[in-house]
Amino acid sequence: MSSPHAGREHVEYSGFLFPEEWAVFRIVLFAMLASGSALAQQCGDLVAAKFRPLAGKETVDLCKAYAGKVLLVVNTASKCGYTPQYEGLEALNAKYADRGFAVLGFPSNDFRQQEPGTESEIRDFCTLTYGVKFPMFEKVHVKEESAHPFYAGLAAASGGRYPSWNFYKYLIDRNGKVVADFASKVAPDDRDLVTRIEGLLAEPAIETK
Repeated sequence: MSSPHAGREHVEYSGFLFPEEWAVFRIVLFAMLASGSALAQQCGDLVAAKFRPLAGKETVDLCKAYAGKVLLVVNTASKCGYTPQYEGLEALNAKYADRGFAVLGFPSNDFRQQEPGTESEIRDFCTLTYGVKFPMFEKVHVKEESAHPFYAGLAAASGGRYPSWNFYKYLIDRNGKVVADFASKVAPDDRDLVTRIEGLLAEPAIETK
């Protein structure tokens, strides 16, 4: 009886694949690894973090979701004098989203317990009160003594400046580098903040090889 692979050269198995199939597999694997490496380089170590969406279960890889985008990272709270900034942050996100910009919100209860609610309660408050649609993630600690590693990285990249209150803002360029940070009192429509965002959006990401 003739072999079912009689018309093929080198029909012996190499593991579970034929030699030519193994070669194709290696090429595809190399391409995938190279693509992942390039993506990581573009994100930078800072954005190589994973978080659950607010009140969600599955984690979001910030690098994969926001590679090449300009980001404004904000620690938020629902019972703060700056809470109305949610409205301005949403407007900012909506205005520049199509150009590669995103506001990323991280609720925190670190300052006078001004974010005491559950994640579901926070999500509902943001949506129903301020129509928030920009990405909101799980509750985190942002103060120096207990900061999440992501926020520790933001602070380290900003000269050691941790959030001193709710709605502190870190601006990240397309290559995953912190280029500026803004005090809580700086409103989302502040001229300097908006000018910096527009300037970063006008710059292409550095291509990686």
